[in-house]
Amino acid sequence: MDNFSTFKDELLRINQDMQGLFATAKLIPGMSEYSFGDWENAFEGLPRQLGEEVIRVAVVGPIKSGKSTFLNAILRGDFLKRGAGVVTSIVTRVRPGEQLNATLYFKNWQEVNADMEQALALIPFIENDADSVKFDIREEFARQKLWEALKSLGSEQLITRDTRNINTVLLTSYLKGFDAVYDIISTDTIRHYPKDQFGEHKAFVGNEALAAYLKDVLLEIDSPGLEFNLELADCQGSDSSNPLHLAMIQDYLLLTNLIIYVISSRTGMRRADIRFLSMIKKIGILDNTLFVINCDFSEHESINDLNTLIQKIHEELSMIKPEPEIYTFSALFNLFSTIASNLPQKDRARLYHWEADREMVDFSARQTARFESAFNEKLTRKRNSLLLKNHLERLYIILSGMDNWLGINQEILTRDAQSAREIIQKLDSHHERLSQIKSLIDATITGAVTKLKQKLSAEVNQFFDLQSGRLITQIIRFIKDYKELPQIPGKKIDLSIFSKTTYSAFQEFKQALDTFITEVINPEVIRFIKDKEKEIEEAIDKITKPYDVMLNDAYTEYHRLMEQFAVRLNGDDRLRIQLPDMEALIRQAGMRPPTISAAMRYTASIKTAAIVRFGFFSLQRNFKKLLKKPVKERSDVVQKALRGGIQQMKRETLKSLAVKLNDFRENLKFGYFSRLVEAVAARLAETMLERFQVYFNDLSTIVSQISNTKVDKEQAFDVLKSMDGKSYDIKIKINRLREKIESIA
Repeated sequence: MDNFSTFKDELLRINQDMQGLFATAKLIPGMSEYSFGDWENAFEGLPRQLGEEVIRVAVVGPIKSGKSTFLNAILRGDFLKRGAGVVTSIVTRVRPGEQLNATLYFKNWQEVNADMEQALALIPFIENDADSVKFDIREEFARQKLWEALKSLGSEQLITRDTRNINTVLLTSYLKGFDAVYDIISTDTIRHYPKDQFGEHKAFVGNEALAAYLKDVLLEIDSPGLEFNLELADCQGSDSSNPLHLAMIQDYLLLTNLIIYVISSRTGMRRADIRFLSMIKKIGILDNTLFVINCDFSEHESINDLNTLIQKIHEELSMIKPEPEIYTFSALFNLFSTIASNLPQKDRARLYHWEADREMVDFSARQTARFESAFNEKLTRKRNSLLLKNHLERLYIILSGMDNWLGINQEILTRDAQSAREIIQKLDSHHERLSQIKSLIDATITGAVTKLKQKLSAEVNQFFDLQSGRLITQIIRFIKDYKELPQIPGKKIDLSIFSKTTYSAFQEFKQALDTFITEVINPEVIRFIKDKEKEIEEAIDKITKPYDVMLNDAYTEYHRLMEQFAVRLNGDDRLRIQLPDMEALIRQAGMRPPTISAAMRYTASIKTAAIVRFGFFSLQRNFKKLLKKPVKERSDVVQKALRGGIQQMKRETLKSLAVKLNDFRENLKFGYFSRLVEAVAARLAETMLERFQVYFNDLSTIVSQISNTKVDKEQAFDVLKSMDGKSYDIKIKINRLREKIESIA
């Protein structure tokens, strides 16, 4: 991979040189308080903006496909815990750092207890009624009581939709991990593990009981495999049975520039892969996906055997994405080869055994090189080149303005005060016209922002309309069509069995609805958000085009005016108004759309106890009557009662959904889109001002000082002449860096 850190360092040095150039101007007597306005602000903000412009790569794929091993191979070290499997419950982010460090972000006790209360609402917990005290895991009695309740559950409560019930798993994990994290969370919710303790972080991400307490994991690694602004993310298994895991992946995909989808050669493509990739396609980000078949050398007898598998996977992927980019290599072999000297004896023996198969090793090496080239080309080169070039062009515009300022002031200093004033008066007339253009642009931007906000608000209202909107219609249809009804186990029917069956019914319903929301509804919401972001960018871009012509006409007039006074202009006339990069702007403004995972937790906030009381306790009054009936008739009545309870659950769920979707809609309109429009418009106005300032600087300061004999002309001229030379040197540096960036882009 090309090292863009070098280019970034060159850009920052140019930025420092220009700061020094502007500081030199203030050495002229009487100029110490002079301000170059937005130009100086641009210099100060550049380092921060470069640090914020992170390129994100999400590594996704099913459980046990080798995602962590793949990332370790890229990072050239065993940094992420391998074989974490289903216990990976959070996205692990990796960024470059000066030294090895792991930062774990823990939930606080309020968040832990809130999670547990939501899960408890769906478990037949002892005395779980409206009058019970809120659950607090820090209370020993509460923990003991919960342990007893969990141990009393049967398989029908522990298994939901053919997999472990996510609520019982969460509760059990919290209880098991409590002692290990108590001191940490009670002291601070952020824990750092520097180089000598780095390996300790693996105990948390690789342990289901401890991972439950984590919100985020950030690894900072000093690795040649990481560019200066690259973030790699090890995501949960795309086939996780927990819908919240998939929702977390979706949230991260909103931020990503590239997806790497890892497929194990042991399993090939499965139904879960097709389902997940179809979801990515629905979101609209499948085009930015590279596919890696993680080859297990021990699984394939020959290259022909492997090629047969590759062809099969290619055919299956082509049904979702035409001409998929597929690269096949062994991530584990690449990793072992990199850290061979530190491998334990068993792994070293495996490496020696694999190396003996030269045909397979050579094939993997060629494919690895292909992948690295494509990765570099698709993302690192193009994306980094764009980011760096945008900043470089901004500095070039500012330098052109400074060149104009230097040329005019040097010319003025060769004249007498009267002649200098004449030049200033002519320029003032020109500035008056520019001020009118600027006012017109400001008014246009203000009006456009208002109209764009109104348009977006209407479109959001329509999309999330609670009466006839597409989303709510799909959700209502799913809920109404849901007809699964649990069977009462055995022939014996008593109050306890009915209670557990009622809870099981809601667990089944909730899990089915959560999965539907995650796989069907959330992708549509994400696609909608991304489409609106693009509309904002296009709408703002339309504003700039008419004023490009107007600004360049004004610049031509400015040149003619200066020619009348035989004033030399050094600046360049390339004044194309360029919009800021939308993705970079969103990050710099600290904005994110409402999280999909938070939105989908609507069912967890349903007053489940009230629902179950309706479906259970209201029937309790008549239960004795039911027990007096014959077994067959009694069973029919119980089934009817269950159906009635489920219908009430559906009604309550729809009510809760309406509230949650309404909150999400308003947050999306005002908390995100409205702020985004304002941020883009503000950056556009800032960009335009920078270009205005190219020939809109106040030249009266030096003239006034000369008139009052407060400035020695020769001294001022010498300073300006020195600045002229420095400006020329900076321009050469900018051109050289531009050529380097363009040559690899």
